[in-house]
Order: sequence, then C-alpha cells, then structure tokens
Amino acid sequence: MLRHTLIAAAILSGSIITQAAVPSGSAADFRNRSSDPVAARYLAMPAMSDAERDAMQFLYAYMPLPDITDYSTNFYLDNVLTAFKARKEMPWGAKVPDREFYHFVLPVRVNNENLDNSRMEFYDQLKDRVKGLSMADAVLEVNHWCHEKVTYQPSDGRTSSPLATVRSAIGRCGEESTFTVAALRSIGIPARQVYTPRWAHTDDNHAWVEVWVDGNWHFLGACEPEPILDLGWFNAPASRGMMMNTKAFGRYDGPEEQLGNSACYTEINVTDNYAPTAMAQVTVTDTDGRPVSNATVRFCLYNYAEFYPIGNKITDTHGHASLRTGLGDILVWATDGQRFGFAKYSVGKDSPMTIVLDKTDGYNGTLELDIVPPAQSASLPTPSKEAVAENDRRKALEDSIRKSYTDTFCSPYRARELAASLGLDPDKVAKVLVDSRGNHETIIEFLKSTPEADRQRALSLLLTIWEKDRRDISPEVLRDHLATPIVDTPLYTEYILNPRVSNEMLTPYKSPLRARHSGDFRRACQADPKLWVKWCRENILIDRQWNPQSLCMSPLSVDECRTTDPHSRDIFFVAGARSLGIPARIDPVTGKTQYADAKGRFIDVDFGESLTASPSQPKGSLQIDFTPAGRIHDPVYYSHFSISKIKNGLPQLLEYPEEATLGKINSDNKPLEAGQYLMVSGQRMANGNVLARMEIFSIDPGKVNTPRLVIRQDLSGAQVIGNFNSENLYYDLDGKTSKSLLSTTGRGYYILGLIAPGNEPTVHALNDISLSAGELEKWGGKIMLLFENPEAAARFDGSRFTSLPSTVTFGCDIDNKILEEISSNMELTDRTLPVFIIADTFNRIIHISQGYTIGLGEQLINILHKTN
Repeated sequence: MLRHTLIAAAILSGSIITQAAVPSGSAADFRNRSSDPVAARYLAMPAMSDAERDAMQFLYAYMPLPDITDYSTNFYLDNVLTAFKARKEMPWGAKVPDREFYHFVLPVRVNNENLDNSRMEFYDQLKDRVKGLSMADAVLEVNHWCHEKVTYQPSDGRTSSPLATVRSAIGRCGEESTFTVAALRSIGIPARQVYTPRWAHTDDNHAWVEVWVDGNWHFLGACEPEPILDLGWFNAPASRGMMMNTKAFGRYDGPEEQLGNSACYTEINVTDNYAPTAMAQVTVTDTDGRPVSNATVRFCLYNYAEFYPIGNKITDTHGHASLRTGLGDILVWATDGQRFGFAKYSVGKDSPMTIVLDKTDGYNGTLELDIVPPAQSASLPTPSKEAVAENDRRKALEDSIRKSYTDTFCSPYRARELAASLGLDPDKVAKVLVDSRGNHETIIEFLKSTPEADRQRALSLLLTIWEKDRRDISPEVLRDHLATPIVDTPLYTEYILNPRVSNEMLTPYKSPLRARHSGDFRRACQADPKLWVKWCRENILIDRQWNPQSLCMSPLSVDECRTTDPHSRDIFFVAGARSLGIPARIDPVTGKTQYADAKGRFIDVDFGESLTASPSQPKGSLQIDFTPAGRIHDPVYYSHFSISKIKNGLPQLLEYPEEATLGKINSDNKPLEAGQYLMVSGQRMANGNVLARMEIFSIDPGKVNTPRLVIRQDLSGAQVIGNFNSENLYYDLDGKTSKSLLSTTGRGYYILGLIAPGNEPTVHALNDISLSAGELEKWGGKIMLLFENPEAAARFDGSRFTSLPSTVTFGCDIDNKILEEISSNMELTDRTLPVFIIADTFNRIIHISQGYTIGLGEQLINILHKTN
C-alpha cells in the first residue's frame, strides 16, 4: 500500500507519467463498453491523472470479462503505474512507439495464465540488472535471468502465473514464454508470445517470444538464452511450420497480416517471419455450383492423429476464403452449419480450390491422404565461438543457481518423516510434497494444522487435484474445500470434495456458495438436482462476445456477475453443485456438463428449455474393429487415431485420456450420443510425412456400432541413407577413458544420440525413448547418448529420466568430432541438437532425426522393425 501511495503521488506530481497517444478508437470503445450494464458495475475508477485514466480505459475497453470480474481496478492501476515508470526510467522507453507500448507493454495478460503481481516484482528485480545495457543486450540479459529461474518440463494444459512458474522453477513452453514476456514487459520492452498451434513435421506445438528492439521484431527461445537474437533450437522446425501466430491486445493496426479480430484482441499471422508461405484460396459452393457466403472454413493440419484447425475463416459474398500458410499439405473443411465438404490442399502447389458442400448427416465414407509437410529452409545466424563459450559458461552457472533453490524443496525422506509424525501414508505424502516443489511449505502447514480426525480427508483432497495444483494452491483454497460437508456417496472425494472442475485456477468458492443458499434449497437440490439446473438456467446469462479465449471466470464472480461465457457457466454449475453436496463433473471425453443421480449415474445437463436432456438423449455404444498392422497391436489414442463427433457440420474431438488405447476404449464401452462421427488415423514417417485415413461413420442409438480402424503402413524397407564410422572414439563417463563406439555397441545395429542437457527437444526425445523402453530393451541393441563435453554431462539431471532403457550408455563426443562427421556425411544444414541415427557396424546409416521430434521412440522402433 505504501509503495502504491508513493508511486501515485509521483504520478500526480507529473514525475513519472507523461501523456502518450492512446490507440485511436479506444476511447470510443471504452464508452461503448461502459454502456454495457454488466461491465459498468466493475468500471468505477478512483481519482487518477489523465494519462493513467487513458491507459486504464484502454485496458478496460478490450479486457475479457473474467479479467474485469476477477481482479480489482487497483490491481490494474498498479500495473499501469509500473509500466509508465519503466517507460520513463529505462533508456529505451522514449524509443518505444505508442502503438507498441499500448499493445505489447501495457497489457497484463500474455495468454491464458492466472494474473499476478509479477510486473511489479520483476521490475524491482530487473531494473538494476539491465542498467547501462543496450535494448538488445537487455533482452538477452533478461532471458539469462529467466533461465536462472525456470527450466523446461512438460505439464498439463493449465498455464500457471509467472510468479507460480518461478516458484516451481519449471514450466512447459507456454509457461516459459508467458513468464519471459511478462519479464520483458516489466522493464518496458515490447514483447509477445508466438505460437505454432501445431507443428507440421511432428506432433505437438510450441511457443516462444518475439521482442521489439530498436524498430524491428526479433525472436528468442524463452528461458533458453543464446548469445544473439533470432537464434534458437526451433529455427529449423519453424522453417517447416504451417502457421505461427500471436495476439495483440485490443484493436491493432500494425503491418502484419490479420487473421481475425475479436472484441478483446487482434490475431496476427507472423508465419512469414520464419518460413516461406503462400495463400491457400478456397471457394465454397453448394451442389448446384452457387457460392455459399458466411460458411465456416477450417484450414486443418494433421497432428496428434487429428486434423487440427490452424486457421478459421468465414466466406465472403462470393464464397471465397483464404489463409496464408507454410508450403505443405492441409485439409480444408467447410460447412454452412448443416452441409459440409472437405479436400486436401497442397499450399504453394494447388490452384485455388472449390469445396462443394455435398455431405449431410447421413453421409458415411472413407478417404486416404498422403500428407507432406514443408521442407526445411532455415538459415541460422552464427555467433562467434567466444560468444558461444561465454553463453555456455553462464548457462552452467544459472543451472547451479537454480539447483541451489530447488535443493530447498521437500525431499522424499523429509516427507516420509512428516507422514510418520501425522499418521499418514508415507508414499502418498511423499508424492504430494515432492510434486508441490516451491509450494511445499503451504502443503506442510496445511497437513500439520488439520485436526487429526480430518487428516486422511485432507490427504485425499491433495491427491485428487492435479500435480500442478499442488505447486500453486493457496492455504485459503485448501481450507475452504476441506470444509466441504461429508456426503454418504462413493463419489464424494472425486466429485464433491475435489475443487478441480476443468482448467480453471482453483479458488475458495464452496463455503461462500453454500452460504448464499438456504438449507432448504440445498436439501431440495440434493433430492432433485434438476432444481440446480433450473436455477442456473434462470439466473446465469450467457455472453459470447467478451471472452473469446474461453478464460475461466471464477465461480464466485459468475455468481456475482450472473453473466458469463458457456464454459465458465459449466464450471460454475459443477462448482455450485459440489458446494450443495451434489456429485457433478464435466465429462472428460465428451465435454458434457453432468450431475450424478441417486444411483450414481451421470446425467447430461441441458441448459435449454428442457430440464431433462439426458437419459432420453439417444446413445449407442462403440466397439472399434481393428486388425493388428505391422508392430501396432493396440493403437494409442492421439498417436494412431482419434474420434470426433460431427456437430453442426464441424468435427468436435472426443478427449479420451492421453494414455487411452483402443483396447481400453473398447473395454470401457462408454455410451456416446447417436450421430455422425469422424475417425482419423495415421502413421507418421521419419521424414515427417503422414499416411493418413479418414472414416466418417454413424453411431446408431441402442446399437453396438463397429467402425473399422485402419492404420496405413509404410511398406518400404530400411534403406541406407549415409555412412558413419563406428570406430569413432567417445569419452566413456563411467570408465573415464576414451574408447570406440564399436567396442561398446558390439556387432549389428545401434542407436546413437547426440544430446544437450535442458534442451527442450532433448527432453522430449528422452521422454519418448523412455515410453518405448520395453520394446527397445526387447530389441536388445545398444543406445549411445553422447553429450557435447563433460561440462554438459555434469549439467544433465538424470533423475528426470529414470525410465530410460537399461541398454543406454552415456558418454561425451570428443571435440564434437562425431557430430561433425554426421553433419558432413548427411549434409545437415546446422548443428542443432539432438541428433539421432540408427547405424550398424558396417558403417551404414539407415535413419537420422534432428531437432524437435515427438514420438521418436516409436519412430526408432518402426525403422528397426524393418531390419528384421
């Protein structure tokens, strides 16, 4: 409070904020927003200067509704004050144009993270660290600071706040980039998060950072410092990308191509910054050849065994729609809401294409597609050897600083000691506390302060939330949900006690929501949950404009505001039901909101006119027919196939768990709504190409439906693609001596990987190899994993990869001679790691993989299978 008062006084005296040109139209947009009675309740502002008011009005003019309801005006005012303070005090502040300042410095939100006080804290920590540096050097320095705080680790899709990411010292790429953008903005440097929604050459996606420096946008890998800008491990993968985009807060009029505009942001296409592109041009017609206006056109990319939309367009009066993308294959799907049509489009090769809406509800059929991603075309800048060596030295130091911090986390030994003192299961307590990382003291204090009679339930609460929740959950949230009255049902722990509903930030909502309804109403709803459906339907209005990112409004804000988006309404329904003692959930596969009846059966909720959607909703069962093909005996969902329900002409993915296999899906025999479905399958080859297949089928009500899953196979044999000397020497870390690869691998085929510790593609590669450990051990050949040097080996955290095959041997590439030979013989355009080859002791290479590749373990097994 004192800090805020001092800054406010400085502003009012004119010592911090100078008048800036607010983007045109924002004042009118704020007036329009203020006329909305829902938003107007939250827009009352305290006394402030004209510059402050302009900035605040700009933020509130385009702010998504959950950000208005869940955070106070003082929170945003603190951010405005700090943003202007940085602009005045940083030497580059005067160079940043107003457009870049308002769209890429002032906004608090980066993506879909929980908001926090990171701008204020980061500014205090960074202002002296970048003192005297140029703008470019300040960016590089901030990234070193970010690496000192956080390193890469995959996790679930909820994005933690920047401060929570720092506290846990790990983050996936979306969290690392959110954190880094927040850090750069805190010192007045325009920054934005860039996403490729899906890679074209491999599964998964990626996020990084673009930063405005001295008049131009540059890029960097978040928490992955390099000696210079525009350099990262993803240069090569991005050159094969089909879509790279970012969001600009508000109405943005910059030079980039606009992909679309919403009430809150402008989505812009930055693919040209990374890859060759061309325009995919489509005309949508009906079966009589007449153009269809206002049709939805999805431009879709094969990834994770589905055709994922990387761009959505609406046709004009001539039926035309277009999208600039990379030069590869996509599937174009168009619909008018009832009829639909689709076709493969090779961008940069095919002429403008016509999509005919010739398919309806009754259509069944199959289509095989050979999908080819763009070719690699990266040109990497080359820092000096001295700069690389200094950067490596600094990264090693930063790793050690971060390790000193993570060494303070709760150890399994300490956790088991605590469990013994509290009479709790030691393994369960150890899991909870090790997962909690920098939040361990919160968990320890919660368990210690919980009365003995409630400790088992407290532990059950901690076990039922997600792993990431344990890293950032607050004492208030834990206490609120532990106070949930006990209900005599086997569904209590998972569907009443559990605070987690979907992908929302956990908040303390149960006690307040219970208090807002009388005991008679609570008992009536428990006896007949349709009364809670009725209450939500009659009291919660739906707004489809002011939350285009589907951010999660907190349940208490929904209850207070009584207006929200459909997803937040669904979360609120479940949160409210659990608060009233009714088991409820959002079905993880279908996305349907559900409550459990007295027999424990989950009933779909209809928020329309009817109070009973559910039991009467026609459903059928699914038993997918599959004949084992090649080495695939039990196909894995998202890896080999996916299923979507076609609704209003568009596929909607069924989100089975990531570990789900065909056998598990068939054995679970989950009833599915009758209707039209799309099954996509595919086999990705080592070069990134995909042998894909689509089947559209129907689920008939009351019947066992048996569509056939076909996974197309690459029938070509293993081919020699290069040579490599298996007598090359490496440094054996165990024996601390130099020896030949051949002396370790023995005769026959072996796998050789050149890896970099902490490097995101290396992390993915080792995780993928771990997933295939059983089959690789059954194969029996050696797997050689070599670091660049002993210093890199010392930075490797082997505790993160305890499931690697027992056939792995670690070593070092002496003077990088092995990498140089592979690069020369295979004509690699850069030295990006990791590099994996399959070779034999006759010096023949039959496979090579470089950089970011998802599913590497399976790829290696597929190639080795061809050698039999």
